[in-house]
Amino acid sequence: MNKPKIVRPEESQPAHAIWFDRKKYVTINFMVQKPKDVQVDIQSEKMILCCKNETDDVFYNELHFYDKVQINDSRERVHDRTINILLRKLKPDYAWPRLQKDPAKPSWISVDFDNWRDWEHEEDEGKEEYDRYMDMMQEMVTGNKGETPDMGDLSDSD
Repeated sequence: MNKPKIVRPEESQPAHAIWFDRKKYVTINFMVQKPKDVQVDIQSEKMILCCKNETDDVFYNELHFYDKVQINDSRERVHDRTINILLRKLKPDYAWPRLQKDPAKPSWISVDFDNWRDWEHEEDEGKEEYDRYMDMMQEMVTGNKGETPDMGDLSDSD
């Protein structure tokens, strides 16, 4: 089944994104408040995201990956404040020093330092870790009855 091609809207802006690297996966979180009309096209060498937020601002992001990904084992999840993209690396156990092929870093991409770590000597945690992370993000968004989490709840203890 072919997805319709996503065309860059005339008036759009990039959504801010944070990303982190793991042995088998790369995770990208696009920060969009109450995303709607979400379209994601993940290809082996690039991805396109197009959506609107709660005030109908249009977001469009196109990025060419540092390395190839497996499109059949990559996916997206849409939440209240984020669009989460999980990309399965074609070459596992190979660290990505940056998200995009181009060494020039766009202003809308940041490293998710809260989730970044040197994994080269760790045991494989892969998809299960991603699922736990996504569940935690969802709880933060919808957990506390829609209230902002208390800063005391965000301790580093695991």
